[in-house]
Amino acid sequence: MTTAEPRNYPFSTPERLEVEPMFAELRANQPLSRVRLPYGEPGWLATRYEDVKVVLGDPRFSRAASLEHDEPRMRPQPSLPGSILSMDPPDHSRLRRLVTKAFTVRRIEQLRPRVRQIADELVDGMLAAGPPADLVEAFALPVPVTVICELLGVPYADRGDFRYWSDAFLSTTRFPPEEVADCAGKMHAYLEGLIAQRRAEPRDDLLSGLVAARDNEDRLSEEELVRLAMALLIAGHETTASQIPNFVYTLLTHPDQLAMLRADLSLVPKAVEELMRFVPLGIGAGIARYATEDIELGGVLVRAGEAVLPALASANRDESAFPDADVLDLRREDTSHIGFGHGVHHCLGAPLARMELQVALDTLLRRLPDLRLADGESGVDWKEGLSTRGPERLLVTWEQ
Repeated sequence: MTTAEPRNYPFSTPERLEVEPMFAELRANQPLSRVRLPYGEPGWLATRYEDVKVVLGDPRFSRAASLEHDEPRMRPQPSLPGSILSMDPPDHSRLRRLVTKAFTVRRIEQLRPRVRQIADELVDGMLAAGPPADLVEAFALPVPVTVICELLGVPYADRGDFRYWSDAFLSTTRFPPEEVADCAGKMHAYLEGLIAQRRAEPRDDLLSGLVAARDNEDRLSEEELVRLAMALLIAGHETTASQIPNFVYTLLTHPDQLAMLRADLSLVPKAVEELMRFVPLGIGAGIARYATEDIELGGVLVRAGEAVLPALASANRDESAFPDADVLDLRREDTSHIGFGHGVHHCLGAPLARMELQVALDTLLRRLPDLRLADGESGVDWKEGLSTRGPERLLVTWEQ
């Protein structure tokens, strides 16, 4: 095993949506470096685009192996067996196939009118209440929460509970470990209750379909069913709820790009892809993969049993992959970012997230063409103590 003294990571405290400045130096001079995260054993940090794609896509890098190690991580809790995020094929493929049909591009496009209706109704509420408004509470959270509740079959009235549990799951320092464990237990019990309801009274929703796959086809265990529902509920709203205000803030602070987009809303899909590349969502790196054999990567020999952390934010700013990578360019032609990951763990809900982000931006720019920050930076409160970045409060205003 490698014995080089690792550096503490993250290298600095993340500020707003700024990308770690050390990444550029590492990409140029030390694309794989030894790091130690707040929890777990040391690992390698991969910073170049091509190396990160190898870590995410090469089957010689395993997620399941993390269960045999104290994996490097930002949060106190380690990965748990039964979670799709801790599986390799064929188990990962078996669970993914159960839900893939709900997230096909065709199926998601059928949901677009409903998402547009949700977004328009929320803007109606903002206009009725008058400016200023907290975009997070008034719009960014309700859009994906409503959609995932309807898709999965979770009561929207319970959003306060599962939002709190989700924050605990994503906590780095905001919640003490014992509260994280308590919230995980409560979410587990809550979903067990919903599953029992769907067994008694099946509905036309994704949770009922998963229950049928468990009971009628024996395609997953009971614990896998609960953990899959948990992953879908958390991931189905959290990332989009963070990225909507992230994208709006980024546009409002890049007025030239915002003006171009306002002048041509047909650019919204391309803008979403560029914003996915440009905006860093996490405060750390991607989840660790373990080498199952000795592998040369970035000029370094990674030994079997060593962890490698893919730095997605660094990869998306790699000049060798994206010319002028630190420049936001909504007309950029290359959309091969890895904001949704890569390989077998490529975000299952990417088509849904893309569509929600497109609808959100289109609706806000169409309905509120003079949207702007209400109080400058003083009207923005940034998340602290969570593994995802974004405003917790984003005050915006417009002309009445």
